[in-house]
Amino acid sequence: MDVILLERVAKLGQMGDVVSVKQGYARNFLLPQEKALRASAANIAAFEARKAQLEAQNLETKKEADALAAKLNGTKFVVIRSASDSGALYGSVSPRDIEEVVSEGGFTISRKQVIIGHPIKELGLRDVTIQLHPEVAATVTLNIARSAEEAELQAEGKSIQELAAEEEAQAEFEISELFDEIGSAADDNDRDDAASDDA
Repeated sequence: MDVILLERVAKLGQMGDVVSVKQGYARNFLLPQEKALRASAANIAAFEARKAQLEAQNLETKKEADALAAKLNGTKFVVIRSASDSGALYGSVSPRDIEEVVSEGGFTISRKQVIIGHPIKELGLRDVTIQLHPEVAATVTLNIARSAEEAELQAEGKSIQELAAEEEAQAEFEISELFDEIGSAADDNDRDDAASDDA
């Protein structure tokens, strides 16, 4: 199916381009979201008549998106989730979760603008792209942790696995110290017993 694009669409074309797409993509995405029109003679003529207006609207929304991207780019958000000791989340962080966290931070976005790439299923720092406009994107950092204290440690550059290894090493050290103290106390008792036997 041939359509005329009313805005820039990634991997498809620029505003005003006539492109061939699969019917399902056109019917289910491009046409309902008013990103394109069927490429008929009447629609092409209507687009040409509205082209200046559409370009002005596009320029205005791009300016707004640029201003929001300047504020949003590089911002860090903390997401608190339940996870196992190994750092695997019970569930995952979804675009809806990211929308809520970013909105709580004072920015208005929709979950459709969130581009994750791979599912977020473990604790740690993760960069996420927010597509504010077809030509403007911002990158935010999610700090996914089990608690606010853990999030602070991750922000300092320590991973949950490193923290767990440090805690385990500390526990092993304390146990070995305890056994050393018990062993030396037993040696003292043996010496005391030996001294009383000699007397």
